[in-house]
Amino acid sequence: MTDKAEDPKIRRARLSGPSVVSKDATVAEIAADGSITILAKGTNEWVCTPGNENKIGAPPMCMNPMGMQWMMDAMQGKPKPTNTAPGTVYMLCGATQRSNTDPADRTSPAIPIGPHWMITWPFNAAANGLPTTVRDKGAWVMFAGTPYEYLHVCGDPWEGNEFHEGDRAVWTMSYAHP
Repeated sequence: MTDKAEDPKIRRARLSGPSVVSKDATVAEIAADGSITILAKGTNEWVCTPGNENKIGAPPMCMNPMGMQWMMDAMQGKPKPTNTAPGTVYMLCGATQRSNTDPADRTSPAIPIGPHWMITWPFNAAANGLPTTVRDKGAWVMFAGTPYEYLHVCGDPWEGNEFHEGDRAVWTMSYAHP
């Protein structure tokens, strides 16, 4: 008998979110019809899924309840999400997506997207001066102009240097030549 913590699906699911939430999250597989199979019961409100490495649009992810509601609605093709508050979805293992503009697209070539996290709540790109194109750093609004538009932030929220009382700022700047 093997230790469930060594199960590759459970390990992949837990790597999709920050350890502060994923270590105590429930790990589950979610089928296209919305049925859920629990792989490891957690003790917090988060659910992490291993995804399917061989399927475009099925990345490992870690979701809070409102993020999971949004994701389930999108997976089931509902006309608009039903979450009643902003949700959070982590995809720190990266992902592939068929479209940046159409959540229902199942045929376009894959778009690779690096590690990121999402705020699943309507987020108007034009009103907030944010881009709507896939990028490797920073943020953009995915599915802009649709009921599923949301804020997409590249990287891990814990990247970078932490400030501690007594630290002094060291400002750096870099330039790129044309």
